[in-house]
Amino acid sequence: MVLAGVAIFAAASAAGLVLGIWWGRRALKGKLREAERQASEILKEAERQAEIKRKEASLQAKEEAYRIKAEVEREMAQKREELLRLEKRLQQRENNIDKRVDLLDAKEAELERKEGELKAREQRVQEKERQYEELLQEERQRLEHLSGVTAEEAKKLLMERMEEEAKYEAAKRIKEIEDELREQATKRAQEIIALAVQRYAGEYVAEKTVSLVNLPAEEMKGRIIGREGRNIRAFEAATGVDLIIDDTPEAVIVSSFNPVRREVARLALERLVSDGRIHPARIEEVVSQVEEEIEQSIKEAGNQAAFDLGIHDLHPELIKLVGRLKYRTSYGQNVYQHSLEVAFLCGIMAAELNLNVKQAKRAGLLHDIGKAVDHEVEGGHAAIGAELARKYGESEEIIRAIAAHHDEPSPDNLLAVLVQAADALSGARPGARREMYETYVKRLQDLERIGRSFPGVEKAYAIQAGREVRVIVYSDRVSDEEALMLSREVAKKIEKELHYPGQIKVTVIREVRAVDYAK
Repeated sequence: MVLAGVAIFAAASAAGLVLGIWWGRRALKGKLREAERQASEILKEAERQAEIKRKEASLQAKEEAYRIKAEVEREMAQKREELLRLEKRLQQRENNIDKRVDLLDAKEAELERKEGELKAREQRVQEKERQYEELLQEERQRLEHLSGVTAEEAKKLLMERMEEEAKYEAAKRIKEIEDELREQATKRAQEIIALAVQRYAGEYVAEKTVSLVNLPAEEMKGRIIGREGRNIRAFEAATGVDLIIDDTPEAVIVSSFNPVRREVARLALERLVSDGRIHPARIEEVVSQVEEEIEQSIKEAGNQAAFDLGIHDLHPELIKLVGRLKYRTSYGQNVYQHSLEVAFLCGIMAAELNLNVKQAKRAGLLHDIGKAVDHEVEGGHAAIGAELARKYGESEEIIRAIAAHHDEPSPDNLLAVLVQAADALSGARPGARREMYETYVKRLQDLERIGRSFPGVEKAYAIQAGREVRVIVYSDRVSDEEALMLSREVAKKIEKELHYPGQIKVTVIREVRAVDYAK
């Protein structure tokens, strides 16, 4: 029974399974058919949409083609118009060029015609000039024959007369201008210079560098020379000077162009002589000590000068150079004292003229700074001093004042004129400078010779110790205006031929004397 039930259940299960499979296959076929239908519809819809898109794209492409075509046609039309305009302009230019060519051809023909006329006229003019020259030559020969003077001589006489008249007129005008200016300037200038000289109360002593060393005994010369000359060689090598030991009794001469070295040698030799120990090692030791003392003395002198003048920003090297001027003389005048005096005079005159007093003092102090090294550097001391001032940062006004204080070049600012005037005042003061007797006499003779070298001069005298030359002229040969020109020419010749300190006044005297007798 059980088996039968089981068999029945199994059969039923199999039948149900077969039935389920059949039903599932049926349902699946239905879904497949539905899916195929939907796929067919989708394909149809897709084809329809694609056709629509294709048509739209075709329409857009046609529209874009039409638009591009229209733009191209429009651009082509513009290009054609532009080309037409250019063609018209070119045609117009071509027409203008043709007209100009025709005009130039006409002008060229006219010029050729005129050129022919000018050549013919030139030939006629040349012929007339030749005839004129022949007539002029005949007339000149006739005039020379009648007057007895050649054409060159007549021309020379005419030129001389015109030159004399021009000089006369120029001298007359110069005299008028100078008289007018002198009335205004002389009194004020005299007041300023007199005030400057009166207010500067510095004591002045004409100094010179001592180069002679006195010895206590004649035997000291042998000790200075030393065995086989070793002491004198060591001394000259250490100091850079030359010792001259000659027949001068109890004296030795120190020779050197460098004033500082000469002073070092003098002091060192005096110490060695007083000490008595003279040998190479001692010489080097004493010279070294004296050099240090002199160097310190130079610095102190420069600082003292700057302090006395109220100048506080000088370059240290300029201060040292100012101090070195203490051992430098010019015509017997100590350059250090001279520079201080010029600085004070510049300051006084600058104050009277309402100028910068400190700048004027600075220029006066440094005006002869080139003399501190002029034995070591080529050139005049004015140019050397200007270069030193430029090197150590001085202003352009100071540099020009230093360079121009001897008129090389001429002063181009008021400060340079002040320095030049103060320098002349300091050097021209009585007793300030000394000269050798022969040099002094020769300068006086040269002054009188120059004064007598001009035509119309009767006598010439050098007076005021050579500070003035008076030239007396014949009144019937030299007029007042010519006397003015003569004073200028004499002054220029003196400047050219002579060397002298300060300045020289040239006075030309012309007087008319009328003499009669009462009987």
